[in-house]
Amino acid sequence: MKEFIRKLWATMRRPATKISLGALTLGGFIAGVIFWGGFNTALEMTNTEKFCISCHTMRENVYPELQHTVHWSNTSGVRATCPDCHVPHNWTDKIARKMQASKEVFAQVFGVIGTREKFLDKRLELAQHEWARFSANGSAECKTCHKYESMQIENMRPAARLQMTQAAERDQSCIDCHKGIAHELPAEMDSTGGMLGKLISMSHSTSFDKDKPVYSVNFLEMYVDEGLTQDGGVLEPASKVTVLDDSKDAIKISITGWRKMKGFGRVIYEDFGLNIASAALSKAVAQSQTDIRTFETKEDDLTGLTWQRVEVDLWAKKSNFLDNVDPIWTEAKQAYETNCSLCHTQPDVAHFDANTWPGMFDGMMGFVNFDQATQALVLKYLQKHSSTFADH
Repeated sequence: MKEFIRKLWATMRRPATKISLGALTLGGFIAGVIFWGGFNTALEMTNTEKFCISCHTMRENVYPELQHTVHWSNTSGVRATCPDCHVPHNWTDKIARKMQASKEVFAQVFGVIGTREKFLDKRLELAQHEWARFSANGSAECKTCHKYESMQIENMRPAARLQMTQAAERDQSCIDCHKGIAHELPAEMDSTGGMLGKLISMSHSTSFDKDKPVYSVNFLEMYVDEGLTQDGGVLEPASKVTVLDDSKDAIKISITGWRKMKGFGRVIYEDFGLNIASAALSKAVAQSQTDIRTFETKEDDLTGLTWQRVEVDLWAKKSNFLDNVDPIWTEAKQAYETNCSLCHTQPDVAHFDANTWPGMFDGMMGFVNFDQATQALVLKYLQKHSSTFADH
């Protein structure tokens, strides 16, 4: 061992022309530290909001949009800057992202997106690239701040609680439901995002006649009482209910259908054996002996599950209902034909039955930009016009 150390020391002291090998090694180490420090400093400089908005395309287009959102100003005083969301936080992914960003620098330098008009022409393409990145990494940057395990889901509003519970169970990527939360959506998405707004606008002229059916156009919160204080559950989009009574701001509705006798039986389906959801009841209502009326039970030969016919009367706000279902199907059909043909020729609506469509539809959702309500409306359209109802 002593001999090895002696030889190593002699080697380190041996001159390399004019400088010893030890001096060269030490100098190389110091140079490496200086290089790494300079590289890391330069890298961090590019990870600042100041750097991000140094080009006029970002400063004049997306930056003003951010300033009107909750990510810019909120009650907690926590602000998300450009790199918080758009630069990966772990080092290897950060370097890969910087290399990808060279294309964006090229586009800026050579004027590909140098004007407002050019930027808007490219906006959908740019957004899709970023959405794909968020989907691939499970919205890792979002989850640096927003963690499912830290959320008080039980304190959310009923509609949000339903959706967030399902998302947490799948550890769903945030971007699946929250496109456009910090920036405006591309204009090309108006045909999907605008669908819901159009139906809601039409609902303003709905009349709520007693004993007449109305149809929901969104996820709607339901309540046990007329004062709308006790949670009753959530009504699914495109669900048919009957008006029993109405007050100034609320209507009492009757929901009929079937539920599976498994667990708490909180989901009401439109008919026996069909996975066409009409409503998700609160746990209290689903277990109540007075709020929900129960009738006969039947066993599904295909699944072996026992189903029970039920009725329940609840209250909802007097809004987001139509007294005719046809406009819903018209808008949903257009959304399906317009957006689900971007990658391939979409299947004929009657090609699958009502219970097969949900699985097929889920596979398509990775390639379109539907919000949650639009997804539910289009799926309900597909199920209600499937081979199950082709002869009806």
